[in-house]
Amino acid sequence: MIWDKVAFGYDALETAINKDVYTGTGKLVAEEIEPSDTVLECACGTGSISRYIAPACKKLVACDMSEKMMDQARKNCAAYDNVRFFKADITRLDISDDRFDKVVAGNVIHLLDDPEAAINGFERVCKPGGKLIIPTYIDIKIIKNDSLQNRLFCGVVDLLGIEFKKGFDRDSYRQFFKNMGYENVTYKTAEGKFPCMIAVITV
Repeated sequence: MIWDKVAFGYDALETAINKDVYTGTGKLVAEEIEPSDTVLECACGTGSISRYIAPACKKLVACDMSEKMMDQARKNCAAYDNVRFFKADITRLDISDDRFDKVVAGNVIHLLDDPEAAINGFERVCKPGGKLIIPTYIDIKIIKNDSLQNRLFCGVVDLLGIEFKKGFDRDSYRQFFKNMGYENVTYKTAEGKFPCMIAVITV
């Protein structure tokens, strides 16, 4: 699996290229979390967002398909005793309905063949009145035509086989959720070299 191969150096690469967004996304997500919340984080990766959610919530349950990415996440969240990790395919969550106050899925839906089906699954496991919090990289097509450094970074991503199935910009990201029928959505963006737009959906 590609994510097992890149897990060890993933945080360092993201920090070197896109530090403000990499740290800023987690901080913006944590603003949506309440101390009483039980949170599910799908595709937690190395825990770049988990480390900000954990101190803000009652309990964090985080999952990923890559054990090695989760090994890094465990290190990043070692200071918190309210976090549990488990391996899972986020497109087929084996979790009971209406279990979590918040469901977070960071920087993953653009990698999925059927992101709509995954989001329907997130909603299923979220309590009525809870929130889906979905950060996603945007403007990748614009970035690929930007500076030499950005083109080289995108070239490395392509070489590793990390394929963006959907390329969102700010307008198309809003339209994506509108097309799914979501009306109660707010947006905020971690700005930087590779921006991350966060959809906050009350379900």
